Amino acid sequence: MELKKKKNEAVESHPGPAQSRAEDIPANHAPDLEKIRLRAYEIHLERGGLSGNELEDWLQAKRELQRAAPLKAQQFLVAGEAE
Repeated sequence: MELKKKKNEAVESHPGPAQSRAEDIPANHAPDLEKIRLRAYEIHLERGGLSGNELEDWLQAKRELQRAAPLKAQQFLVAGEAE
């Protein structure tokens, strides 16, 4: 019984390259708040830095990053298969 437990621990503690990359991408593809904040600020600057559209900037940034997340996830998976 002890040998089986140690074997399972060894397998779990050494993920393969494809597995470790897949773990970096959230399953729900939700971008983190810091990335949304930075993109929203970029959008704000692109509009000339005028205030009053903070919510629209935030929502646009979130949509853009959510659309980009599945593409990045697929790139990681394809890269992992090539190795």
